[in-house]
Amino acid sequence: MAAEAQTDLIKTALYDRHVAAGGRMVEFGGYALPVQYAGIVAEHNHTRQAASLFDVSHMGQVVITGPDHNSTIAALETLTPADLASLEPGQMRYTVLLNDKGGIEDDLIITRPAEGQEPDGVMYMVVNAARKHHDLDFIRTKAPADVTFDLRDDIALIALQGPRAAEVLAKHSKVTEKLGFMHAGPAVIDGIAVNVSRSGYTGEDGFELSVANEDASTLFDLLVADPLVEPAGLGARDSLRLEAGLCLYGHDMTDTVDPVSASLLFAIGKRRRTEGGFTGADAVLERIATGANDKRVGMRFEGRQPVREGAELVDANGKVIGRITSGTYAPTAQASIAMGYVPAEIAREGEPVTAMVRGKSIAGTIAKMPFVPQRYYRKPA
Repeated sequence: MAAEAQTDLIKTALYDRHVAAGGRMVEFGGYALPVQYAGIVAEHNHTRQAASLFDVSHMGQVVITGPDHNSTIAALETLTPADLASLEPGQMRYTVLLNDKGGIEDDLIITRPAEGQEPDGVMYMVVNAARKHHDLDFIRTKAPADVTFDLRDDIALIALQGPRAAEVLAKHSKVTEKLGFMHAGPAVIDGIAVNVSRSGYTGEDGFELSVANEDASTLFDLLVADPLVEPAGLGARDSLRLEAGLCLYGHDMTDTVDPVSASLLFAIGKRRRTEGGFTGADAVLERIATGANDKRVGMRFEGRQPVREGAELVDANGKVIGRITSGTYAPTAQASIAMGYVPAEIAREGEPVTAMVRGKSIAGTIAKMPFVPQRYYRKPA
């Protein structure tokens, strides 16, 4: 549905730029965002080959403030299973927000600001667009009163993604020399104050640029003017993240799915698996000890037919044994790929699976993820 027909949609600071560039606007998480410009496959391929610019301002950017660093960390470690006490200045960590039963309320990234960037006790957090108000309500019922969580609607978020993203950004700032994957810090880009993180949702090297709304269009224009850069929309963002084996909240994980079943054990710090102390710990630690009944896996299917979300997985007798949570025909992998849940006893690479698509059976196998190599930049030790 065109965004122009929905007057209640929220417009990001880059809305006019999207329309001027020919973006086909759709509703996503209550926002008007471009699903594509030149075409999803073209944008996907350009991201894998050069660099693309995505507007991800719909994501929730939260500033967390406590009386001191240890107090803030203690509050966050009560809410999430991540080992946040070990974060160095400028380091980021992916984790999950859990309910009392161990279900995933959201996935998020928490960042410790770079040295001297913020007062002691301040942390950053990015949460999903459709969950941000829910998350804050949920968090505020559990966090101590002296630790505050402020949603920043006055800043935009722009993602520059692709193997030549660093080359593009290096023309404007030396921040690329300082940051490895999952690290962040402040920068000034042609006079614009930006907080830069080396992260993203494509499996490629890339950066997410947090910038004041009033400067977002200028920064967008500066970057998209580079011949290596093209704007890209939600369609390519989804196919890129699926090839990279990355989850989408509300699809591949929900508040009734625990991180063990979702194959997100890496989001639980090793220290926390011993100590516990986080919301949902009893349920999650028991699941780690006993094993999950169902597991999220990757799958490849024969032919070019996409096996979309909601398709049922059946055994040789036609009994439903699982479901697809994300699926597409992948431009880079050149295959019909999907993620979904299957019984734990068959959740291993090479195991045959059968999906039902409009009454037709499509044969496939459980496959290793990611479906294409991740190319995140790791700084030499």
